[in-house]
Amino acid sequence: MTPPAHRLSVAPMMDWTDRHCRAFHRALTKHALLYTEMVTAEAVLHGDRERLLGFDAMEHPVAVQLGGSDPAKLAEAARIGADMGYDEINLNVGCPSDRVQSGRFGACLMREPALVADCMTAMRAAVDVPVTVKCRIGVDDQEPEVALFDLVDACAAAGVTSFTVHARKAWLQGLSPKENRDVPPLDYGLVRRLKAERPGLTICLNGGVPSLEAALDHLAPGADGVALDGVMLGRAAYHEPALLGSADRGVFGQDVADVDAFTAVETHKSYLAARLAEGVPLAAMTRHMLGVMHGRPGARAFRRILTVEAIRPAAGLDVVDRALDAVREAEARRAA
Repeated sequence: MTPPAHRLSVAPMMDWTDRHCRAFHRALTKHALLYTEMVTAEAVLHGDRERLLGFDAMEHPVAVQLGGSDPAKLAEAARIGADMGYDEINLNVGCPSDRVQSGRFGACLMREPALVADCMTAMRAAVDVPVTVKCRIGVDDQEPEVALFDLVDACAAAGVTSFTVHARKAWLQGLSPKENRDVPPLDYGLVRRLKAERPGLTICLNGGVPSLEAALDHLAPGADGVALDGVMLGRAAYHEPALLGSADRGVFGQDVADVDAFTAVETHKSYLAARLAEGVPLAAMTRHMLGVMHGRPGARAFRRILTVEAIRPAAGLDVVDRALDAVREAEARRAA
């Protein structure tokens, strides 16, 4: 039986979780759910769909995250995403940037649960794949105990059963998007209460989870008897992607060996070669690999080689090989 992908996922992160990032993460874990960067419904309807939404079949399970607040446009964008083969359609109700506020989507929709429910109703009617919500616990002066439950209940009444909750408020006035990822305090207890009081819903936690070990703590029953259904990792998975190499065994319970950083990079080279043949610059792909040797001897040399040499014209797989060799040599020196 295939384990539920939402048990561990990698967060949608603007400018980071593009198709090349997802392909690399898939070399480390077969089961974690991967997300696209957020793409607006308007962009899906009127933009370059292959550039915005194109993905490799090996990325499954993979979800597309949409931004918007027009039910009809979101429904059509969801239909396009499903037709392209995405396994899940997710609505962003959590991004705090100025751009999304001016467009009436993202975190500001926490104030409009009825509108979000209308959007979810339209999206669910348009596709057969799961339609989910990623939200905050509230914005600005909202009371999270009220705002979060109001939003979830409205969407649940529209038939939505799966929610990923970033356990922080978003302060739309006074904090930058970067500050909104760190400054508002985390309230894991409220997310656990949501699961306890809405046990029939799938509730996944996002925000400040630094490791797989921490994720497993959230997935196990706590002193309150509550076990969350899933954990979404963000910056930890991006900056230290090697941690995903033990996810299939440690989180999904599969009888498989962990994937180490060297194996993942060697596996990923076939993807790199195929994209290089299509004209994709090496640096556009290797930028997502910089942290995979984190904590190992030679990690700094690995990053430097990929950063400096990958941007050169006609840079190829030999650059990746040199970066790997730098780590191997550093480890050999330490062992000697």
